[in-house]
Amino acid sequence: QVQLVESGGGLVQAGGSLRLSCSASGRTFSSWTMRWFRQAPAKQRELVATISSGGGGRSTYADSVKGRFTISRDNAKNTVYLQMNSLKSEDTAVYYCNARGVIVDSLNPFTSWGRGTQVTVSS
Repeated sequence: QVQLVESGGGLVQAGGSLRLSCSASGRTFSSWTMRWFRQAPAKQRELVATISSGGGGRSTYADSVKGRFTISRDNAKNTVYLQMNSLKSEDTAVYYCNARGVIVDSLNPFTSWGRGTQVTVSS
């Protein structure tokens, strides 16, 4: 079973920066597509950023965070990061890590979620 643990959230002033980390269990991390989602109070969960599998994973971003957030991965550490700069109050949300891939032994697809980490941006 794939487990994901997020860390790095906290309280930051508008204009500040935070780096979120998501540590994953599993033997084939490098083959998984990794995503960051966020959910603000009374809002639906939204996709923030995606990084494809492999060492040179291609990344995509929601329009609302382009130019401010950067997703990256370190396959040797089974970790994906979300560097968040120029934070705004509207970035306040619980941020969730998501993994999608294939179980090696069974070749069954899977998707896993972390429990989330709170990011609060004060204006």
